[in-house]
Amino acid sequence: MSVIGYFDSGFGGLSVVREIRRRLPQYSFIYLGDNARTPYGGLPRETVYKYTLEGVLELFKRDANLVVLACNTSSSVALRRIQQEYLPFHYPKRRVLGIVIPTAEEVSRLSVTKVIGILATEVTVTSEAYPQEIFKIDESVRVQQQACPLLVPLIEAGELERAEKEVRTYVKQLLEKDGRIDTILLGCTHYALIADSIRSIVPAEIRIVSQGSIVADKLADYLVRHPEFGTTLDHTGAATFLTTAYSGRIQNLATQFFGSPIEMRTL
Repeated sequence: MSVIGYFDSGFGGLSVVREIRRRLPQYSFIYLGDNARTPYGGLPRETVYKYTLEGVLELFKRDANLVVLACNTSSSVALRRIQQEYLPFHYPKRRVLGIVIPTAEEVSRLSVTKVIGILATEVTVTSEAYPQEIFKIDESVRVQQQACPLLVPLIEAGELERAEKEVRTYVKQLLEKDGRIDTILLGCTHYALIADSIRSIVPAEIRIVSQGSIVADKLADYLVRHPEFGTTLDHTGAATFLTTAYSGRIQNLATQFFGSPIEMRTL
């Protein structure tokens, strides 16, 4: 039997896995966070691709026939290349999915003013992945993006109070780009840990969208539409959490993101 694999540049993706676990508790999974080399948000695109592919291959070795990139940076930069250039020649029967397209499909329908704001890492912003995917779905939607280079490093370091202070600057810069923004997407899974702070800063009439429940619903639908994966998955509900670097801080923050006690093991 196979398992679902989840790859992330750190541990922000655990906020997505938490929602998937609630939605699909029966499926066993392995989560791998590359905490030794996080954050990916400021790395060259080729480096992001290399690190992401290494993570995917590690999960393949551990019986994951279906891997979800629970990281916006990896999904924005590496996913298409892995799908189109690597898998067909090396693992044609395995699949790697991302979280950008399912999120874009959902968020594009939420805005009344047709102006969406996105807070994300530098690499995700410069990749233009979200504007491109949203445009494919609805050409009338306009997207304003704001890179937040300091947030992930501060969150990964456990400096949440400093991260919350930086949020004020980033939100102000985003809203100044277009006064019609009525929906803001948190385009990095790490931001889930400071979502309440972001909510307290953003005007109440603006909707804030996190990715966890969106990705969980989309994955459930994918498994129904692709029974060749759903029926071969282990249904014992086992969960394995791996990291490329371990520390007490990483363990503590990983538990906060997942929402319940977990045991991180070093790869």
